[in-house]
Amino acid sequence: MLRQTLLRARFSAGRARFAAAAALAGGATALALQQQRTSSVAQASAAAQPALPEFTRAEVAKHASPDDCWVLLDGKIYDITPFIKNHPGGVEKILLAAGQSVEPFWALYRQHLAAPPATPKEHVAEILGPLCVGRLSAAEAEADRLATAARSPDDPFRDEPARHPALRQLSSAPCSAEAPPALLDGSFLTPNALFFVRNHHPVPHLDGATYALSVGGVGVAGGPPLTLDELKALPRTTVVATVQCGGNRRGELNAVRKTSGNAWGCGAISTAEWTGVRLRDVFAARGLGSADAAAAAGVRHVQFEGDDGVKASVPVEKALSSHGDVLLAYEMNGEPLPADHGYPLRAVVPGHVGVRNVKWLKSVTAAADEADGVWQRGIAYKSFGPAVTTLDGLDVAAAPPMQETPVTSVILRPAAGALPAEAGATSLEVSGIAYSGGGRAIIRVDVSADGGRTWTAAELGEGADQPLSKAWAWTLWTADVPLPPPKEGGGPNVDAELVCRAVDASFNMQPASVADTWNLRGLANNAWHRVAVSVPPASDDA
Repeated sequence: MLRQTLLRARFSAGRARFAAAAALAGGATALALQQQRTSSVAQASAAAQPALPEFTRAEVAKHASPDDCWVLLDGKIYDITPFIKNHPGGVEKILLAAGQSVEPFWALYRQHLAAPPATPKEHVAEILGPLCVGRLSAAEAEADRLATAARSPDDPFRDEPARHPALRQLSSAPCSAEAPPALLDGSFLTPNALFFVRNHHPVPHLDGATYALSVGGVGVAGGPPLTLDELKALPRTTVVATVQCGGNRRGELNAVRKTSGNAWGCGAISTAEWTGVRLRDVFAARGLGSADAAAAAGVRHVQFEGDDGVKASVPVEKALSSHGDVLLAYEMNGEPLPADHGYPLRAVVPGHVGVRNVKWLKSVTAAADEADGVWQRGIAYKSFGPAVTTLDGLDVAAAPPMQETPVTSVILRPAAGALPAEAGATSLEVSGIAYSGGGRAIIRVDVSADGGRTWTAAELGEGADQPLSKAWAWTLWTADVPLPPPKEGGGPNVDAELVCRAVDASFNMQPASVADTWNLRGLANNAWHRVAVSVPPASDDA
């Protein structure tokens, strides 16, 4: 109990670093409110410069590079190019807002704002004032209004939640969106607004006041569905757990051969503090006791069904054991679940692939068989070897579905193409995350700047002191890696191929090549993560 308390305290400390972002845990609602706020400083600027030229959003979007960067704030356009290199948060973060509105990013990084009211702080306003170059076209707002009104009332995606613009959307209907590495770096808990989104259908709009969960199956006593209040009356439990899409890093596999599904980068993974009721407590309240007792009664799987139609299941040994920590969660990072993440109730199955963490729970069922449907028995979450390039002749239903995820690690900083160090640097600071499914703790991360010929052991940070067999969350790491010398006959820059690989408590290690992990569905890519960077030489007058 003491250890659990200490871990909770540490996780809370990590979460405090993103306390401002946690204020956005309501997601779309908080973001919309922030975007509606008016800056008195910008209004004053408009009054002083009535003849400012007008630009459309498309025109602003053309200015999205480090050498030509415009941003929007309360209808005004600012050319922040002269300021970029002096941005305290770094070039990478400020470029996330390049060519678009800066307001959603300020909602995350609230140190820009004075409160109340939410106007730019004095020093921020002083920087922005002389950088104003125009205003947003008055026709834009009217065009947006008409476009919204023109959407068909029969469109099932008409009422989707607002999503943070920093998320990289691979598809919008249904939504698949990943967090940018620059905003994951250094944060143990992922702010709700930046947590990756993977939906299979339109987001259900459920009322917590009328919500009820059906609980049934083998060995379960009958009874009416449980209301949200009844679920909250059961013992409250909090678990910090990472959730990762089975297709995370699929885009790298496509370089070998085309796969099927969203071409995710490395951002389809996030970590949150989940609060709810243990699944085993819910079943115990209906007469189904421990995992052993359930197995003796013929239960082999616990099935989840979401209001969106998704069905998935996990083995009873995971679902109902005291070790498994499976939750029916109603809070995420201390706030009610956002709509995109399963409000009012979702399954959280620590250490298992994202699809088993079913959202918008409609029912939980103790069963002799695994769930029906494409997400459990079809090809969607089944992996075959690199030699299998067609499903012809395969008995897909007989293959086991993906459950626990393999050991993986990714480099979050520096990003490919970024200026990673001062000219003439001989080493490079590299940081990232490492994670293994099944509760297997990360015990080592190796980092290389020469493609894997030589290695440096990384320093493990938050998450490193989780129990070896119950590490449900990722581990942060950093390393100061020596740079290789310039290549003979090459240019003056030092070209470095950054590579990372992790080892878990069962001594599983990541494979070197994406060719070795390639599979038809593009699942579970855990090959070494590689990032190419270039460091300029020291200048002659240094």
